[in-house]
Amino acid sequence: MPVNLTPNAIAAINGGDVNSKPLVQVLDIKLIGTTQERYRLLLSDSALTQHAMLATQLNDQIKSGRVKKGSVVQLIDYICSTVQNRKIIVVLNMETIIPDCEIVGNPRMCSESDTAAQKTLPNTSNGNGERTINSSIPQHSGQNAQTFRPAVQPPYQPPPNYRNHGAIMKNEAPARIIPISALNPYQGRWAIKARVTAKGDIRRYNNARGDGKVFSFDLLDSDGGEIRATCFNAVVDRFYDVIEVGKVYLISKGSLKPAQKNFNHLKNEWEIFLEATSTVDLCQDEDVSIPQQQFSFRPISDIENAENNYILDVIGIVVSVNPSVPILRKNGMETQRRILNLKDGSGRTVEVTLWGEICNREGHKLQEMVDSGFYPVLAVKAGKVNDFSGKSLGTISSTQLFINPDIPEAQNLRKWFDFGGKNAASLSISRENMPGASKNDIRKTVSQIKDEGLGRSDKPDWITIKATITFIKTDSFLYTACPLMIGDRQCNKKVTKSNSRWACDRCNQEFEECEYRYLLQVQIQDHTGLTWVTAFQESGEEITGCSAKELFMLKEQDDDRFREVIRNKLFGQFLFRLKIKEEMYGDEQRVKITVVKAEKVNYTSESKYLLDIVSKVCR
Repeated sequence: MPVNLTPNAIAAINGGDVNSKPLVQVLDIKLIGTTQERYRLLLSDSALTQHAMLATQLNDQIKSGRVKKGSVVQLIDYICSTVQNRKIIVVLNMETIIPDCEIVGNPRMCSESDTAAQKTLPNTSNGNGERTINSSIPQHSGQNAQTFRPAVQPPYQPPPNYRNHGAIMKNEAPARIIPISALNPYQGRWAIKARVTAKGDIRRYNNARGDGKVFSFDLLDSDGGEIRATCFNAVVDRFYDVIEVGKVYLISKGSLKPAQKNFNHLKNEWEIFLEATSTVDLCQDEDVSIPQQQFSFRPISDIENAENNYILDVIGIVVSVNPSVPILRKNGMETQRRILNLKDGSGRTVEVTLWGEICNREGHKLQEMVDSGFYPVLAVKAGKVNDFSGKSLGTISSTQLFINPDIPEAQNLRKWFDFGGKNAASLSISRENMPGASKNDIRKTVSQIKDEGLGRSDKPDWITIKATITFIKTDSFLYTACPLMIGDRQCNKKVTKSNSRWACDRCNQEFEECEYRYLLQVQIQDHTGLTWVTAFQESGEEITGCSAKELFMLKEQDDDRFREVIRNKLFGQFLFRLKIKEEMYGDEQRVKITVVKAEKVNYTSESKYLLDIVSKVCR
């Protein structure tokens, strides 16, 4: 039975007609794109052919075989854009009419003359804005009439959130509101309706073109699509104060460019760059169909195998919060840093480092809650994995913290913690990289360090010892360190004082304040013997209960009080996680024992551990 496609459909689309919903045939399909799968089609109206790009949300129609070479489809939602001086059809929605069909006609590639000729043809619309289709498909009832679906479908009605309204474009036609997932660089007119879920600070930069400033914000729509919008220079001044986290906006007239994945963690290959002509209009009515936030939580145990700089969401119970300390960046600007520890049901804890103003906002609130004896749930949106000295998370400009969020994951975590999780044993994945729980939580005694020759192989040994502190050296328990930041890490090299200023040989800079870092020599003892270990900054704070600077100032101002603090730490029992490695000191090989983490013994979980050992021995 002959199949007639919509006459002159290709030329009409090239001429700007995007409402006729024509019947066309797919002559070819090619997979293109590297960062994200995209399909390019060759469409035909039996006389002319034209290349088309398929919106990514329609990829499944190709993969499932519903659309293939020879298929007759009806274009429902589509636009035509010029890319590198060539017309291309962008298909946003379509329906398969005939899954498999012989090639219709003898089509050739559409040219500019075909488009110009189409503009001179009389209007053949049916009065409803749809073009009539000259089809030889029988219109009477019977079996043959049921073979094919009618070529003309009822007028396409977009979902309620994407009806044709929005910001007015240059030609005074309303910009069509589309899902974020349908955005691509081949569109001419578009608008999105989305909620701002995160807003970064204004950042200054300097490059070959001079000084500048930039800020970005993240958007989420009712379909769950996310995309980042970025503003530069004068556009920053125009929109920075307009954008508020949690509000819904209609946004149009931006350009789409490939997302910079080094800085953009969202699952979208494109990023919106707002320009002088862009519009950002606040929606006065709250749209409850757009969620406030979207999470993709990963258990803390997954962070162990995550790559450096990977961005992820995590939720856990805050079990400890350190004081905020000032840090001097390499550009001379001072910032704040605060470290907290998160625990979840995966049997792991992780350090989260807060940077900047977030230390004084959420960080201060969290410290007050923990100090009062309440351990809050914390959801971290877009934390950055750091693999320096173990795995940890750090905040970046787009990171958001949610304290006790009203979500099912938080409620389940609270129940777990309150009904046993608080005392459940867990292993820190931070500080030093200790791969695998079965390996890095190996219990040893002090005597076994020497008897088994630990630390004398090519790789360090990682063990856990339950021991008591018997002595702490107080003559040199810290060193003065460089506070400057090199990337996202602190220099920490030893600095010297000259003329009331501190100088760092590595950074070749001087500054008024240095940082004080622990270099604590501690003697520990168990029932088999005693040994010396070295505790650096974080583990030193865990042993002493205060920062190195606080302890230094106490020694300078009140030596009696200083000695009392040290005496109170003696004979405390800890679980010491140790890194043991033989190193060269001058011409001599020595075994160095470093405290990776020091946890006060929790006698409930320790008793369970010992009972488990007894039960295994008695089997």
